[in-house]
Amino acid sequence: MVTIKSKVRRFWKLLGPGLITGASDDDPSGIATYSQAGAGFGLSTLWTALIAFPLMASIQQMCARIGLVTEQGLTGTLKKNYPRPVLYLMLLFSFPAIVMNIGADIAGMGAVGNLLFPAIDATYFSVVFTVILLILIIYLPYQRIAAILKYLCVVLLVYLIVPFLYHQDWLLILKSTFVPTIHFNKEFVGILVGILGTTISPYLFFWQASMEVEEMKHRKKHLVVNKRIINEMKQDVDFGMSFSGLVMFFIILTTGTVLYQAGVRQIDTVEQAAQALKPLAGNFAYLLFAIGVIGTGLLAIPVLSGSLSYIITETFGWERGLDKKFHEAKAFYIVIAISLVLGLSLNYIGISPIKALIYTAILYGITAPVLIAIILHVSNNKAVMGNFTNSRTSNILGFLALIIMTCAAGALLYLQFTT
Repeated sequence: MVTIKSKVRRFWKLLGPGLITGASDDDPSGIATYSQAGAGFGLSTLWTALIAFPLMASIQQMCARIGLVTEQGLTGTLKKNYPRPVLYLMLLFSFPAIVMNIGADIAGMGAVGNLLFPAIDATYFSVVFTVILLILIIYLPYQRIAAILKYLCVVLLVYLIVPFLYHQDWLLILKSTFVPTIHFNKEFVGILVGILGTTISPYLFFWQASMEVEEMKHRKKHLVVNKRIINEMKQDVDFGMSFSGLVMFFIILTTGTVLYQAGVRQIDTVEQAAQALKPLAGNFAYLLFAIGVIGTGLLAIPVLSGSLSYIITETFGWERGLDKKFHEAKAFYIVIAISLVLGLSLNYIGISPIKALIYTAILYGITAPVLIAIILHVSNNKAVMGNFTNSRTSNILGFLALIIMTCAAGALLYLQFTT
């Protein structure tokens, strides 16, 4: 027993950026996208969880390896090795998409807070959550933030419970998981691109690389990157991505059985998903789903705002890092604050970020192939990566991700203009 406990403790200690990145991928906006996939198409998209895992794991491993080897975030590496227009174009795309994502997550958390405590208006919850997050990010040191984010990942386990509170056809579930269903129409291809975009999200590429750099700073000084460190990183990323894929699978499973079979085909918000579950699957399922939304928002928003701040501060060469105090990296924390305030303000100026969630995911899906192509180029460049370039397996999975996302995005654009 002692041996098992010590092994579990050692493995938990090993987990870090990969687990946090994977778990933050299932943020309220991701939950909304998966909920719409299940409600709108039943179990037809369940197979995407199986396909997405190796693709997202391979890309995140490349980003992590770039961070470890270059000791720079992905933006810094692009800045050093690519023309400036590529960097500025990426920045131009990232800022509005990430701010929209932050706004949607804050709105989702506020709305679910209002569902749990109807006497308190959703906007008050949104403001309170924003202030709490801003204080925690600015005043807590990196190691404490990393520990909090790590334990918040446990909240996602609630989504693994919900489907078992409802009668399931497990033979149909197995078939839907291993036999892909594809409908060549605008709506179905759109949700596929949305799922790919929210699972293989560009902002996670930048977060993963930057967090590996942060982690290295807190290890022993002058630590040389070797195969052991690379293998530990792979275990961390693989676990994080598999955890993310499992949660995605169970959210689609829940909404694809409970909501779809009850005739609920349109879910525009996460609170709608929670409310729809209440009369169909019971109060306990409803409460678990709602609490999970708040927990994932608290986990994902620091990742979203942090990744945006790393992108901007690395682009302009400003001091940065979650391990630094406010007076040591003012610009870094000001960007985080601005992104949170802008995200919150979307709820007050007539823009409905929640309704734009799936479109944001689709935007990610359309633009991610460009970044994946750049990441593949960097991670195969011996001048940058030395002896730690991609393996054959990494390249196969990476190019497969590139091809699938490019084809899906191309099909969506074709259907948008021809139907």
